[in-house]
Amino acid sequence: MDIALAAEDLAFRDEVCNFLDTEFDAEMQAHLKSKGTTGMVAWQRKLHAKGWVAPNWPEEHGGTGWTATQKYIWESERSLRGIPDVVPFGLVMVANVIMGFGSDEQKEYFLPRILNSDDWWCQGYSEPGSGSDLASLKTKAERDGDDFIINGAKIWTTYAQHADWIFCLVRTDNSGKKQEGITFILVDMKSEGIKVNPIIGIDNEHNLNEVEFNNVRVPAKNVVGEVGKGWTVAKALLAHERTGIAGVADIKRTMRLIKDAAAKETNGGQRMLDDAGFQQRMADIEVELMALEFTELRTLATMAAGGFPGPESSLLKIKGTELQQATQELRMELAAYYQGVLPTNMDPSVLGHEFGSDARRAFMYGRAATIYGGSNEVQKNIISKYVLGLE
Repeated sequence: MDIALAAEDLAFRDEVCNFLDTEFDAEMQAHLKSKGTTGMVAWQRKLHAKGWVAPNWPEEHGGTGWTATQKYIWESERSLRGIPDVVPFGLVMVANVIMGFGSDEQKEYFLPRILNSDDWWCQGYSEPGSGSDLASLKTKAERDGDDFIINGAKIWTTYAQHADWIFCLVRTDNSGKKQEGITFILVDMKSEGIKVNPIIGIDNEHNLNEVEFNNVRVPAKNVVGEVGKGWTVAKALLAHERTGIAGVADIKRTMRLIKDAAAKETNGGQRMLDDAGFQQRMADIEVELMALEFTELRTLATMAAGGFPGPESSLLKIKGTELQQATQELRMELAAYYQGVLPTNMDPSVLGHEFGSDARRAFMYGRAATIYGGSNEVQKNIISKYVLGLE
């Protein structure tokens, strides 16, 4: 793939840079810092007003119509500035499912609300005892007239405490193979019988939850696709999720932070950047990151041409999350190394508390990267089956 930027791409990059530098100003940064993830609604609405909130959506539904190169430029410039990506559950995950499998009524109602960040979404896939083996899920939905009655529980549900809606996999039939009889359904989180129990992660943050369903009544019209055919819908959603999990642009930014920090001199005049072992570790990561980036670009080009991310999404997920953890570990070690050897007259903000606290937070949260979105062991099985032809 030719990634040399044409004149129109250079002009587009200038437009992107100007927009990000102007709109993601000090006020917006302070807003996100004070509000956390929920503050993303304000930023996403700015992106929507510009028409840039959904780069991967078709133009007829409000997408940008960007080329693969333009998407690459956008991700690179966003990451360079440390601007967080959009919250994926609505704009990336369920939106693509609704566009691909939803009814006209569902598209007309949900897609504009997702674009404008009117609804906050969360994902109801994993259950206690059903994680990587997702087809073993037990949350049951029984038909009752025009409704389904749902009972069961979902776990590791990110941001459920903020959510207006949850998209769920539920079991509507037990008579066939475990992949059969699964249905994809949209549930209003304000429905009677839903209880959200917080889970505090090892990073001491409240992002995760358990969601209980106790006789929750959901209209049958909220089923996406066919009843009992949710496994097909689920696989489509997971392909989009895994492609996004790779996080190439954000890994590149982390590497820049590491290099900048390692270039600082200790009180003995030494730099970690000059250490041969440290250089080797950075070089190993950068070589693999370059390969991952080209794989992502090929996948984006395929999607831009109307294709669908297949086993490539598993490749991206495996290598992307492994590289995320490798950079997080390197950054954590760097923070620990410099903690006791910074010159006493150095401003701590240069490499002190903020660098260390951010490194710790990313390291702790990142331990789960190789698990969520389908564990890397499961992704290797997918690759062995669909790429290598092994059973």
